Amino acid sequence: MQYQNKILLLSFFASVVLALIIVPILRKLKVGQIEREEGPKSHLKKQGTPTMGGIIMILVLVAVGIFVYLDYSEDQIETAKAIIPLIGVAVGFGFIGFIDDFKKLVLKNTKGLSPKAKMLGLLIVSVAYTVILVNYLDIGTDIYIPFVKTYINVPIWLYIPFSVIVMLAATNAVNLTDGIDGLSTSVTTIIITCLTVISILLGVKEVTVIGTILIGACLGFLLFNLNPAKVMMGDTGSLMLGGAIAGIAIYLKMPLLLLIIAIIPIIETVSVMLQVAYFKKTGNRIFKMTPIHHHFELSGWKENKIVSVFSIITLVFCIIGLWAI
Repeated sequence: MQYQNKILLLSFFASVVLALIIVPILRKLKVGQIEREEGPKSHLKKQGTPTMGGIIMILVLVAVGIFVYLDYSEDQIETAKAIIPLIGVAVGFGFIGFIDDFKKLVLKNTKGLSPKAKMLGLLIVSVAYTVILVNYLDIGTDIYIPFVKTYINVPIWLYIPFSVIVMLAATNAVNLTDGIDGLSTSVTTIIITCLTVISILLGVKEVTVIGTILIGACLGFLLFNLNPAKVMMGDTGSLMLGGAIAGIAIYLKMPLLLLIIAIIPIIETVSVMLQVAYFKKTGNRIFKMTPIHHHFELSGWKENKIVSVFSIITLVFCIIGLWAI
């Protein structure tokens, strides 16, 4: 644990230092948040807030990840080898988000990356990651069933598309959760912490160290992302975190556990689906606005209250998730 503590502190301070350097650069380059006119009116004051801050967490993950890889490669080569795809899947998803943000904010292309191109990119990364786990790291196609506390073996022809769907769904859910200052960062940090605790209990060193790096990077970033945010993560950060969570859960053979511990991103996604379906059918709305955190905003809740309540709910369900294994 002493090693993990050092990695956590290193990642945290690296994230803070990078934020102090990168945020002013983003502000100088006028890489600012673009608020939707149909969004909450209170968000209009956030117009121009530096975004693409997910770059900070990606750089920390890569830099500290390389350091850890070199350290482990001296006497724990199998662990070192397994670290690479865990970093790769997060960075891969984050890179797709970066391209989208870059087109919108730097090239001033309001449409950004087309939905088809974005989905294709995410699909390629998801399939590549799953194939690497199964064919090269040989982790098997077992999936753990929470509460039942047993593994079931899934045929590979079903396992790969299932894992890809989990990754795409998780990424989209985290992306939808990123709507108010500090919400997505807080919720995903708790989820990653839960998955890291599970990896410690199971003795999966590669996940433990990657989880630790991500926790430190997120906590450092959160200092600048809490309301009022000095920087926002953009799709660069939300896609990276979504990919990291799904990638770790699949590596641990526990993608079904996300149905419990990722309850807030799931609720955010379901709220959008219900709103769209109900509006198409009746012309009316169930919620004042979706994703559902905007409903609470328009109901009078302050952003910090929403972040606190949603984080507490996530923490409670993560405890339930730990009990379920």
